[in-house]
Amino acid sequence: MAKQTPMMQQYLKIKSQYKDAFLFFRLGDFYEMFHEDATKAAQELEITLTSRDGGENGRIPMCGVPFHSSKNYIKTLVERGYKVAICEQVEDPRVAKGVVKREVVQLITPGTVMEGTMLDEGENNFLAAITPLDEQQFIIAYNDLTTGESSVAHIRDGFDSVVSELFNRPVKEIVIPSSLGEEKETQLTDRLSVTLSYEDQEELLEGYAHLTEGLKQDGLKRGFFRLFHYLQRTQKRSMDHLKPVQYIELMNYMKLDLYSKRNLELMETFRKGGKKGSLLWVLDHTVTAMGARHLKKWLERPLLNPDDIQSRYNQVEGFLNQFFEREMIREALKSVYDLERLAGRVAYGNVNARDLIQLKQSLAKVPEIKQILSTFHSEELKGLGSHIEPLQEVYEMLDESIKDEPPISVKEGDLIKDGFHPQLDEYRDAARNGKQWIAELEQRERAETGIKSLKIGYNRVFGYYIEVTKANLHLLPEGRYERKQTLTNAERYITPELKEKETLILEAQEKSVDLEYDLFIGVRDKVKEYIRPLQQLAEQMSTLDVLQGFATVSEENQYTRPSITPDRSINVIGGRHPVVEKVMKDDHFVPNDIKMQEGTDVFLITGPNMSGKSTYMRQVALTAIMAQIGCFVPAESAELPIFDQVFTRIGAADDLVSGQSTFMVEMLEANHALTKATERSLILLDEIGRGTSTYDGMALAQSIVEYIHEHIHAKTLFSTHYHELTALEQSLQQLRNVHVRAEEYEGKVVFLHQIKDGAADESYGIHVAKLAQLPDSLLARAEELLQQFEQGKDAPTLQREAMSPSVPEKDDAQLSFFLAKDQENEQKLEAGQPAQNQEEHGVLSELRDLDLLELNPIEAMNELYRLQKQLKS
Repeated sequence: MAKQTPMMQQYLKIKSQYKDAFLFFRLGDFYEMFHEDATKAAQELEITLTSRDGGENGRIPMCGVPFHSSKNYIKTLVERGYKVAICEQVEDPRVAKGVVKREVVQLITPGTVMEGTMLDEGENNFLAAITPLDEQQFIIAYNDLTTGESSVAHIRDGFDSVVSELFNRPVKEIVIPSSLGEEKETQLTDRLSVTLSYEDQEELLEGYAHLTEGLKQDGLKRGFFRLFHYLQRTQKRSMDHLKPVQYIELMNYMKLDLYSKRNLELMETFRKGGKKGSLLWVLDHTVTAMGARHLKKWLERPLLNPDDIQSRYNQVEGFLNQFFEREMIREALKSVYDLERLAGRVAYGNVNARDLIQLKQSLAKVPEIKQILSTFHSEELKGLGSHIEPLQEVYEMLDESIKDEPPISVKEGDLIKDGFHPQLDEYRDAARNGKQWIAELEQRERAETGIKSLKIGYNRVFGYYIEVTKANLHLLPEGRYERKQTLTNAERYITPELKEKETLILEAQEKSVDLEYDLFIGVRDKVKEYIRPLQQLAEQMSTLDVLQGFATVSEENQYTRPSITPDRSINVIGGRHPVVEKVMKDDHFVPNDIKMQEGTDVFLITGPNMSGKSTYMRQVALTAIMAQIGCFVPAESAELPIFDQVFTRIGAADDLVSGQSTFMVEMLEANHALTKATERSLILLDEIGRGTSTYDGMALAQSIVEYIHEHIHAKTLFSTHYHELTALEQSLQQLRNVHVRAEEYEGKVVFLHQIKDGAADESYGIHVAKLAQLPDSLLARAEELLQQFEQGKDAPTLQREAMSPSVPEKDDAQLSFFLAKDQENEQKLEAGQPAQNQEEHGVLSELRDLDLLELNPIEAMNELYRLQKQLKS
């Protein structure tokens, strides 16, 4: 059997260098795949799997996709987390000796996509890299290749914080060293669902030192260059559009861990994962793609600096105060395309003429936007306008060079305007005049021969020709034309004069197309010189877009400007949940106040299910976040401190991937808050302890409240169904009871959604079950049991409702109440006062002799029930 063919040897050699990618191997008009690539691609892309002769290996799997439609197939694979290596012919087959030379010209990965059809225009496409410094410290580097932005952050408190930080941004792919470790790799893939890639080079490159000039630490630079080495290895082209790396000083921003971001539904909803129903959905009134991405960045990192926050308030207020000017800005911004990604495509080399027209149209709007900003009363908005550079020279160059409606392809001509280049005009003139001469020749030949159907045509094989139908051949003078081709119904001819003109026209057209491509590249390279100013302009336009969006949503929803308090007091009047009030169609949202003065740290919130406890808690957190990104807030008035962190434990969910139960997730999230929070933090804990037995849960809930009250002092909203905890208000000075009002009317519960001082009187659980339309017989039995429990009857049944409580090490603590009564009885006897009767004394003796450690919880309660019954008889 024959050995591997030279072509297959070439394929296997290249494939060995890209084992973790699909190799799109160019053969003619197709990208072909073989072996495992073919089998897997056929499944993923739903294309036909065939086979071919593999030499000694027999027939091997094979599939392919057409070159002209490959982008859609590549998009499908990349969106599913795969990598695609594009292998092209890099030499002319006509001059190749043996197998045509082929090389991988680009590795397309989820984090390095540049093709516009593969991108969400309102979403950044971040590639991240992790560089460990030691067991606790890590450097995270980010890059969005489409916009050129790069940044680094220093994590100092362990790998869990690395995961939380990465969760905070739309990361599609993470580059890690091969030595990171399986446990950490699993944590990344399970928690973040990203593609992992490997890069061990992290040495600094002198030629790109300008990118890291602003970084002080060597570790930060190495962290970025790990990512940069990966980009160089996969993209194999210029990346001149990369901006200098920004250092993310995490201490300057509110920390939002992955639990809080998920539970508060900042970017997407928890259950469906869509934008609708999230805070982003409410706030996004931007009109440009880059503005939408900018808003997400602000939401990811709320500010801590009061001056920066106040500056944003001033700008939003400036837009609010001048409606007509704001609407003019909005309309102008609608004509501004994605300057960030256009600049990236220019530098990357995949920009086309239509992209440059979009750039020109965007630049045409900048002077208008600058002029409108000058008419605002707000000094901050005037200042924004004064720093905008319109880049008029770029606009004029594009206006003079590129046609207004060019084709998509840059290699087929018809891109450049007449008058831009003299030589191009000469070629075009020759081609146009030649075609005019041919049209005139056709008319002249018809007149001279009397053949009205005579025509002059063109095809790529024979060039220009004169065609005469066979029915008219007798009208042709002998020897007038030279026969070129015979058809079934016609003859085609040529003349020396026509051949001469053909050469002139075709040469002019060919030279014109080549020259147009060269001129287009020249224009693109000149635009490339303005990458930095274009990126700065994009930043300014996107900032304007977010600010006008804040003003628009604030006016639409009657938001108010908050005040930043220097102390830790919260005073929100008429606060509302920004998302819930938007999705409520028929009902009116009930606003509520929240007043937590400096001396109040904890609100203990009671009330029935469905009454609005969780909504109230969330709206406090969302109001704080909105305030610290610079937006106005849903309230009549709001005075808020600056929170350094927000922690939330709201809702119940298993983490099946990690093998963690609902209760374990609850405890992990609670622990994260308790170990990370400071007195400047905001903590939301909803129904802590409900995932375990009544006694365990109540004990944990009370301990957590006490720990926060005594050790952390963070502003905390703690909702619970354990009404026994409301007694803590007597012993914890910085805790206040509040409840959500509900009233019973004609046997039904009416939720008033109003927060009032004091504890709730009951939970209305059976009423809620009625609303859920549980069977009537079940509800009747539940009411019967409830009455028995409230009267202290049917203790065994009560025990079946509870899980095993923890048993203390000493039973003395459990008997302290009864022992105290026994001592009191003996004191009364000594004083000559009446004591318990003999039967009561016998009960106490039995109680004293009980070995509680040998009893299970149900047996213990049964014994207590029996002894209590003896006392009552």
